[in-house]
Amino acid sequence: MEDGEAAQSQRRPRYAGEDVSSTSSQELKGFYAYGVAAEVFAVCGVGSFLPVTLEQLARERGVLWSDKTTSCMAKKAAETGARLLSRAAEEDNNQCVVNVLGAEITTSSFAMYTFSLAVLVQALALIFFSSVADHGNYRKKLLLGFGFTGATSSMLFLLVIPKLFLVGSILVIIGVTCLGSSFVILNSFLPLLVANMAPNRDSSSVLMDDLPPPYEESSNHSFGAKKSDSSALKLATKISSKGVGIGYMAAVFVQILSILLLFLMSKTSVSSTLPLRLVLFLAGAWWFAFTIPSSLWLRDRPGPPVRTGISGTSKLRSCLAYISFACNSIWKTIKVALKLKQAVIFLIAWFLLSDAIATVSGTAILFARTELKMGTVAIALLSITVTSSGIAGAFVWPVISRRYALKTNRTIVACIALMEIIPLYGLLGFIPFVKSWGVGGLQKAWEIYPLGFIHGFVMGGLSSYCRSFFGLLIPPGSEAAFYALYAITDKGSSAVGPAIVGRIVDATGTIRPAFLFLAVLIALPGPLIWMVDAEKGQADAVRMAGIIKNGAGEEELDDRDEGLQEAEGLMRDHD
Repeated sequence: MEDGEAAQSQRRPRYAGEDVSSTSSQELKGFYAYGVAAEVFAVCGVGSFLPVTLEQLARERGVLWSDKTTSCMAKKAAETGARLLSRAAEEDNNQCVVNVLGAEITTSSFAMYTFSLAVLVQALALIFFSSVADHGNYRKKLLLGFGFTGATSSMLFLLVIPKLFLVGSILVIIGVTCLGSSFVILNSFLPLLVANMAPNRDSSSVLMDDLPPPYEESSNHSFGAKKSDSSALKLATKISSKGVGIGYMAAVFVQILSILLLFLMSKTSVSSTLPLRLVLFLAGAWWFAFTIPSSLWLRDRPGPPVRTGISGTSKLRSCLAYISFACNSIWKTIKVALKLKQAVIFLIAWFLLSDAIATVSGTAILFARTELKMGTVAIALLSITVTSSGIAGAFVWPVISRRYALKTNRTIVACIALMEIIPLYGLLGFIPFVKSWGVGGLQKAWEIYPLGFIHGFVMGGLSSYCRSFFGLLIPPGSEAAFYALYAITDKGSSAVGPAIVGRIVDATGTIRPAFLFLAVLIALPGPLIWMVDAEKGQADAVRMAGIIKNGAGEEELDDRDEGLQEAEGLMRDHD
């Protein structure tokens, strides 16, 4: 594109130093590359082998639930091959218990508690860096820092043996924190890529079909305004869906490699946890390797400079200044978000929905592990089923949405309704005549595969639609701060569900009663998502951004916008 044409397609900078260059195909590839890198750990690690590895490490140090004296490994001495992860005890000893810091808990709940703690730590981490990512040149640096650190923590699992099973928990906390934090930063790139998209050959070749018009200036605000509602959401959803689909395809490929590795290792006399630890090493190495292209192709897209109010060049003073700024900024972001009604409704719904998603995933893997006696290869095939259907979901849900003219929030509600099938089917196992059949209600291992397909298909839709839908409700210029609030809501809630399931397992010795809790949890966010008005929410967000930028204008707002007037004072120091 000629220089004159490029300049014409670019919007005016909102602050000194803003990069308003058009989004290129290479930058989009950098965005997708990090999805390829991190999605593998999200699916193969967090979604598949981390819960199983933690449970197995603890199991080798645990005793049977029934007598609290017999080692869980006593009946496994002769087990090899595909039965590496088979249940050690008979039907009446289907759970193992282990002593953790003086408390006696089941090995299944040990994994659930670890993930609850991990997402809680992640939520706290987001508070300290999220707003900083919107300022200066920290967005890309934080993305890469979290990516390389998380990948290293996964690779270090190669050194963890059963005697050090608590070290495994620490590595999980580090890995999960880095994974979620890096996805927050990646999500904050999405509105910027959309805002700077220009209709040129490079971008159209990546996005495949029609693009919206260039970012236009608003006649009401020097800050700049939104694109048309439909085109912005369409483009954001398209980029998001493609990123999720490509990431899932990479995860399927690594899952296949993992199955081959597990099969080969089953023919050797090695520790029962070594094959699992090698798989986690592979996932970490993949994450590390594919973060490198992102470091080369993504632009910095700097935000406005931070005004800390602290003079001096001391590194300690600068560090303290940024920590103070981050804490103050996230608090201000929360207070401003409370003035955006549609965003508040969505965040409440997302709090419930994300908790349901995280809890269903972890519970399903542990149910397959301890209740259905599924082995390593069977669990890996289940993960491939989920991931493959996730690929289909990422590309099919947009087709369904267009075919039936569904608004984005209606599509999300349809996904929620479909996911409700999973716990309801599991509850069928409590019905006496179904139980007497010996099949139905997740009594046989093969029954979990159709449910896994449903779960993956739903997740393919939710992963892309929820983040792009929330992107419309964000005041332009506060992307990382609001996506961090999105992630804090996500991860803060995700600490609740697994902990409750862990408590249920500790109390009953079985996972099945947790299906009732999951059925209620999945149903709760549906009505709230249905209530969100995307058009009104986007208009409020753009208007709020103008207030934040201009630092004045209360007199321009009528009485209905009293909440927006108040927000001006909250955000004056934000930039």
